[in-house]
Amino acid sequence: MKITSVKAVPASSSPQGRPPRNYMFVKIETDEGITGWGEATAGPLSVATQIDEVGQVLVGEDPWQIEKHWQTLYHHFFVRGGVVQMSAISGIEIALWDIKGQAVGLPIYEMLGGKMRDRIWCYGRWDGPTPEGAAETAMNNVSNGLTALKGDPFDHCGLFIPAEAERVAIKKLEAVRKAVGDDVELLVEVHGRLAPADAIRIGNAMADCRPFVYEEPVPPTNLDAMQRVAEAVSIPLATGERLYTKWEFTDLLSRQIVKMIQPDIVQGGGILELKKIAAMAEAHYVGFQPHNPYGPLCTIASLHLDACTPNFMIQEGGISPWFQDACTGDFPVQKDGFLPIPTGPGLGVGMNEAWLKANPWRDDANIWRPRPGTVASLQDTKWV
Repeated sequence: MKITSVKAVPASSSPQGRPPRNYMFVKIETDEGITGWGEATAGPLSVATQIDEVGQVLVGEDPWQIEKHWQTLYHHFFVRGGVVQMSAISGIEIALWDIKGQAVGLPIYEMLGGKMRDRIWCYGRWDGPTPEGAAETAMNNVSNGLTALKGDPFDHCGLFIPAEAERVAIKKLEAVRKAVGDDVELLVEVHGRLAPADAIRIGNAMADCRPFVYEEPVPPTNLDAMQRVAEAVSIPLATGERLYTKWEFTDLLSRQIVKMIQPDIVQGGGILELKKIAAMAEAHYVGFQPHNPYGPLCTIASLHLDACTPNFMIQEGGISPWFQDACTGDFPVQKDGFLPIPTGPGLGVGMNEAWLKANPWRDDANIWRPRPGTVASLQDTKWV
């Protein structure tokens, strides 16, 4: 079998009436008629250029040699890493696993040691603009069977949190805990917005609500700051969605800062690279939870990895109603707080090309757009 083409397939969707979002998929065709699909969503359209450029290196190659191809693509440039290159590599790598699984008639997890579990514990959201709104969101999701929820109580505040925003954030978490009771796990994410002193004060103020984890309280690029917070609060930390490859997780894990790492399968290096990162975490007694806020193949690829990873803890739900229309095959449905693992060969689902053509990339889709100026002005950041 030989690879005949590697193509980026940009697309968009407007989930549940929200502003449109863009997604990036990868399509790899072979001379035996097997087509593999991957996802490389990262934000910039430049990922498509990267996919099309490095993908040409693989034309004429054997798609089964996944590790070899990963190394070839990673070392293709002298300057390596970063979200654009690693998203392209991740999407291509996932598509190669999809091809291999289809060729041998096995789900991807069966080629990575076999499944350890039949269903995957997942979480939904508890966000809301007010404490009452957050509690309502939480109760709606609990009524749909979810037993774990995550939310960002700070909306779009920046590094310097106004006192009122801090009070409202704490009230949101307290309202959610009161609404759902003690048996639902609550995760708190901050998207790396806080300075260490604020992260410590706020983390200690939230402790009575017993969060499962305190995700990225400070920017992940400064591990000294992250460690300072970890040593000063009783809530365990989580991070990793903005780290790429095993090399960027090495220092984090050796410091024993976090309870759980959250690499992204469509940005962090793909399925096998995240399997390696999870093994590194296991050796440091750290749990594993793939980051998953993007498209359907991000969810599906994550489920395959969750199924065969010993230190898996919980999965970000990441399911939107449009996923079923966008995919061929049956997309997993959450029941009683769990997602079933895929059973079909390869990923178990593909992309619906008619849907892709009907939903092209949109230049007006939302992007993260802060006002110009210092970090302090990030409190004015908003989705547009």
